[in-house]
Amino acid sequence: MDRINRAWNSDFVWSFRHSPVAVVSLALVVVLVLSAVFAPLISPYNPFDPASLNLMNGFSKPMEPNTFTGDVFWLGTDDQGRDVFSTILYGMRISLFVGFTAVLFALLLGVSLGLIAGYVGGWTETAIMRVADVQLTFPAILVAMLIFGIAKGITPVHLRDEMAIWVLIIAIGLSDWVQFARVVRGATLVEKNKEYVQAAKLIGRKPGAIMLRHILPNVLSPVLVIATISLALAIIAEATLSFLGVGAPPTQPSLGTLIRIGQGYLFSGEWWIILYPSITLLALALSVNLLGDWLRDALNPKLR
Repeated sequence: MDRINRAWNSDFVWSFRHSPVAVVSLALVVVLVLSAVFAPLISPYNPFDPASLNLMNGFSKPMEPNTFTGDVFWLGTDDQGRDVFSTILYGMRISLFVGFTAVLFALLLGVSLGLIAGYVGGWTETAIMRVADVQLTFPAILVAMLIFGIAKGITPVHLRDEMAIWVLIIAIGLSDWVQFARVVRGATLVEKNKEYVQAAKLIGRKPGAIMLRHILPNVLSPVLVIATISLALAIIAEATLSFLGVGAPPTQPSLGTLIRIGQGYLFSGEWWIILYPSITLLALALSVNLLGDWLRDALNPKLR
């Protein structure tokens, strides 16, 4: 109980409890993530089961009975009669999976290279950081499109749809590792000259053990903040690539794919097909971004 009380009254939790933006953002993120995880239980229809689709339900307006079948859909249907609410839940699963996995991949790659560059130094550091500098000269979305195109080109044709999601994850991850590497490298340059690292060297600890057991735990705070903000950017990057037609395949549509499909019917009066997926994407990305902004301020000792 004492530990719970100390945690509840800690500076971190106190800052969270007194930040309405952080509380609302976290609540919204939790609701959206749980809705995506439990989509098969929450959604009234399986929008990607061809046997359950009825073309007569196509272009049904939100909360209005269909002219032919009399069925009512909360957020309407698309051109194939798929329930928009259900497609959003299932599409959000793809967007969140790609976002989380791409950030995790970028984090592991960037932190590893940053630790090596900062601790080893010399030509190793020069080579890693020059690659990072060159990549920073190009917009991340263009780098992701280039990597996606190359990876998809070398993938066998019969496996492209099955591997599209993983290729997308690799493309976004490889376009986002630089910021992790630069931050960790800078923090490692500071930490490796401190007394506890020098003491570990004197007792014969190997460089790998020093980096993982001693330096890494002390450079994770900024990494956590970057990862939170990068999650929102990764979700937007996935939606952008899917909107451009080079992301998730039609058989596994994400929020970006749904927005691309809805755009084709925007000027013909079926506004709900693009509106609700767009609002969901905006709410998801904005809430994660605001949560990352609060986390950055909460973990900054200069603001305490």
